[in-house]
Amino acid sequence: MSTKTNREYKDRLFKFIFGNPENKKWTLSLYNAINGSNYTDENAIEINTIEDAVYMHMKNDVSFLINDTMNLYEQQGSFNPNMPLRFLIYAGMLYGKFAKRNGNRIYSSTLLRAPAPRCVCFYNGPDEMEDRVVLKLSDCFKEGSKPDIEVTVSMININYGRNKELLDSCKPLNDYSWFVSKIVEKQRDVGGDLELAIDEALTEMPNDSVIKQFLLDNQEEVKLMCITEFNDELYAAQRLEEGIEIGLERGLEQGRKQGLEQGLEQGLEQGLEQGLEQGEIRAKKAMAKKLVQKGWTVEDTATFLDVSAVDIEIWLNEK
Repeated sequence: MSTKTNREYKDRLFKFIFGNPENKKWTLSLYNAINGSNYTDENAIEINTIEDAVYMHMKNDVSFLINDTMNLYEQQGSFNPNMPLRFLIYAGMLYGKFAKRNGNRIYSSTLLRAPAPRCVCFYNGPDEMEDRVVLKLSDCFKEGSKPDIEVTVSMININYGRNKELLDSCKPLNDYSWFVSKIVEKQRDVGGDLELAIDEALTEMPNDSVIKQFLLDNQEEVKLMCITEFNDELYAAQRLEEGIEIGLERGLEQGRKQGLEQGLEQGLEQGLEQGLEQGEIRAKKAMAKKLVQKGWTVEDTATFLDVSAVDIEIWLNEK
């Protein structure tokens, strides 16, 4: 069976390894490597990753509190210049939870000491990138703007063979980087079969890998995170194309009434938003039917696509 790579499998795998409460020792190792520290008490870590709240279809990868810092870690399989804006959204949600937990004392005349944010993006995509890049929120704004809010994100290239000093100082990160690299290599060797590539990568993983046994113990779940015939790149392109098409149509219609230039601008904005949402639903419907045809249960499919089992049943009965 030949399968296509889901670009988000690395995102899920990164979170599964470093955002798992069972693996706090690996989270601490990563923190120490990033900050040049040597903390040993993994129980000092309080994981607060946003699991339930969804904002604009986004969830963060890993976030945790330690040593008066709010650490936000994201993994990206492709370069995204909008990461500072995403971190701003995630941080707002996390600090909102922090304020609530502290009795909403942000309305008090007494200063509320808050943990300092640390924003790190781990990049392991195919495009050539420098070892370290600083992304800034101010780059999103119109040139010449003087924003009162700034967010800086350290983007670190963790492709295997890059940032060797960092990877050597964090064995779990080094193992993760090796594993992802080996999957990509094996997938080329076996003609694109991702499932076979994962099996072979696990088999060849060095025995001294600290994450190997964890991956083997959860091999089916790891595969679930890695394998799907749904191509995320085509999915994103499809949503964009549909959004542009609808946006243009609505823009032209409004343009006849309000002036072509103004109508196009408003129509594109509204049409893109609605088109992307409609495209996402259509893509999930198609994916649900394929997964069930492969033998997935309705419940597993619903969990994987983050929808209800009722939705899956309705989609399956549609002609």
